[in-house]
Amino acid sequence: MDQSNDTSLHGFILLGFSDHPTLEIVLSGVVTIFYLITLVGNTAIILASLLDSQLHTPMYFFLRNLSFLDLCFTTSIVPQMLVNLWGPEKTISYVGCIVQLYIYMWLGSIECLLLAVMSYDRFTAICKPLHYLVIMNSHLCHKVVIMVWSISLANSVLLCTLTLNLPRCGNNVLDHFLCELPAMVKIACVDTTTVEMSVFALGIVIVLTPLILILISYGYIANAVLRMKSKAGQRKAMNTCGSHLTVVAIFYGTIIYMYLRPGNSASKDQGKFLTLFYTIITPSLNPLIYTLRNKDMKNALEKLVCVEKSAANLMGFPL
Repeated sequence: MDQSNDTSLHGFILLGFSDHPTLEIVLSGVVTIFYLITLVGNTAIILASLLDSQLHTPMYFFLRNLSFLDLCFTTSIVPQMLVNLWGPEKTISYVGCIVQLYIYMWLGSIECLLLAVMSYDRFTAICKPLHYLVIMNSHLCHKVVIMVWSISLANSVLLCTLTLNLPRCGNNVLDHFLCELPAMVKIACVDTTTVEMSVFALGIVIVLTPLILILISYGYIANAVLRMKSKAGQRKAMNTCGSHLTVVAIFYGTIIYMYLRPGNSASKDQGKFLTLFYTIITPSLNPLIYTLRNKDMKNALEKLVCVEKSAANLMGFPL
């Protein structure tokens, strides 16, 4: 790393919303509430899908991975963010910032790819129902998930390392509430064209390519659903696909608006709020979206609640 990068001694300053003290108080409460919802909701989905044998299918295997991913994603951001919102200090250590940068990029890339895998799972279930369990066998599902996590890790290591090697000439003030790659690029004191082109190229691979595959999958799914003669079959297909499509629309809609808009078309605060939305609000909505129209998941959650009540009664803590 360049010798002019002496931030390893002083860490970084995260400006966040420090120019709006009143807003910080409100945000600290909102973020805490949504973080708790994320923890409870996604943990419930993981436990319910593990304990209920009826949910031991590829669809719920990928849903468990998404819930685990959301737990990790928010936990890598929220604790440090709350510390900065609650206290006068807006700093983060050099090591803490670097770890957050790598993890944030890694997990964000995983979500893009995982949503594409989940859309292929729905495509196979609806368009090739007789071969579904043969195609989406356990070995393939585990192999695909390992591949998704590995590709995303490689993407994170490459882009974050390129960014960290940029000389910063002592600049350590990030106009954001987290250590995000674009914010790190902005404080570089040299031409960043090479890094920006690398981010753009890999962005197409990690963001746009999965989105295209998702749209193609749902094109085939829509065609198959319209050709179904059974209204019950259509409703079931719409319910299972509707949940996933809603999550895709929220996640990709925010990402595309943030990173593919013209540079000066939005204020800095608007960019921060959008980041806040897809990193903290969206993970808390996913459990709600996947359970509202899913009878199997609702039944599994009810069983989980009954098990917890029984365990509490046995321990002498009636609920």
